[in-house]
Amino acid sequence: MADSGTATVGAGRGVAVVTDSAACLPPDEAERLGVIILPFTLVVDGAGYHVAKALAVPDNVTLVALPPYSPELNPMENVWEYLRGNKLAITVFDSYDDIVDTACDAWNFFAHDPDRIASITTRSWATVIP
Repeated sequence: MADSGTATVGAGRGVAVVTDSAACLPPDEAERLGVIILPFTLVVDGAGYHVAKALAVPDNVTLVALPPYSPELNPMENVWEYLRGNKLAITVFDSYDDIVDTACDAWNFFAHDPDRIASITTRSWATVIP
């Protein structure tokens, strides 16, 4: 299972994509199925196990690698910590589908609360000057 989550820092919106590997469609197959493939940026932290020698990155994906040992640069670390502590802790799952459903429910709870997103992901020292 591949998963990614993004919290749009400061904008009060959250987006998550939860897929299995079959959802990584070639462009011609996506077109045939009527799937719209949007460009996106995936922030990859510097964890040693997040490496691949022959990673095929689709044209619509831009990877941004963070330096190792820098969780303060990745607001998603705080999001997952919040979700684990408040929505996913002390849970026994009956099946794989139960895990996915529970994780999606937790994310949807979080993603529909712009104030919570802003409070967890905002960094006073990381701002964009228009």
